[in-house]
This record gives sequence, C-alpha cells and structure tokens, in this order.
Amino acid sequence: MVGVVTIDISDIEAAILGLLYEESQYGYQLEKTIEGWGMRNWTQIGFSSIYYVLKKLEKKELVTSKMERVEGKPSRKVFTISYLGRETMKDKIRDLLSWNKKIITPFDLAVAYLNYLEPPEVVECLENYMESTRNRIRFLESSVKTQKELKAPYYVVALFSRPLTTLKTEFEWVEEFIEKIKKEENL
Repeated sequence: MVGVVTIDISDIEAAILGLLYEESQYGYQLEKTIEGWGMRNWTQIGFSSIYYVLKKLEKKELVTSKMERVEGKPSRKVFTISYLGRETMKDKIRDLLSWNKKIITPFDLAVAYLNYLEPPEVVECLENYMESTRNRIRFLESSVKTQKELKAPYYVVALFSRPLTTLKTEFEWVEEFIEKIKKEENL
C-alpha cells in the first residue's frame, strides 16, 4: 500500500463500505443485503442511516455514484467503492482485527448506580437480564447450527459463535453476582 493515504472511518461507515467492496449497490439493495446477512445482530446500522452514511462516504471520496435507469421504475443511485475506499477498508479491517478495544455497555452504567435500587429489586432486574441472555444464547446457538448446516465460511460462523461465547461467560458472571448480592444483603 505504498503511497496511499487512507481515511479514518467509523464502524458504521466500514459496515457499508464492506458491502460495497463486494459489489456496487443502491441504497435499498444495501438494506436487503444487511437484512439477509443478519448484520443487525453484530453491527449497529439502522435503515435510516444507510443513505446518510453513503453521502458521507461519497464526500470522503471512498465511493462514487451514478444514476441508473430501470425500465418502469424511478432512476436509482448506484454506489461503487473507489480505490481509496478499498484501501481504507483494508486498513480498517487491519485495525479492528489487531487491537482489543474498550467496549462500553449501558449495563455497566446500571451496575455503577445499582445502589439506588433496593437489593431485592436489583436481584429481580438481574434475573430478568439472565432470562433475556438465555434467549439470546438460544438464538445464537441456533444461528451457529444453521450456519454450519449451510456450510457457511468459518468467518460467518464466527459472527455468531464469538458473541455466543461472550454471552455464556457474562451469564455466569451475572449468576455469581446475584449470589454475591444475596449474600452481602442477607437475602
């Protein structure tokens, strides 16, 4: 990559740019690809943000666009990744794969202030959290099984198996935390 200066992009910009890396697409087509890949299980991208992100990527010269005429339908704007976009995407992937970055979760905010609730209420909330975690674990286990049955590439299976492993560990932690609260608060 000699001589190419890449641009810093957000994770959402990378999600869209990555889809365009494979093929040129128009906005609604990107939405269908996002749905088809189940991307909302592992990235935060809303339907309304797709066009906003595309404009940002175009302004940064990471994508180009052209109007495409379709018989019997309105014209649509098709986006294509540029050479700079491809190199920027490769740099983003290298960065994301190389460094463990701090994950900020609202759950930690709740833990920081849980003393504002009565201990039995905290336990009840955490038990609800565990139930929702159980449901998510079941969903991910099913997704891993489905992807393996479909003979999906290992990296697609990893999109479900990695969060599954993390959730199982978190479930154990919450379970232990509930027991600690019960012990400390004599519940």
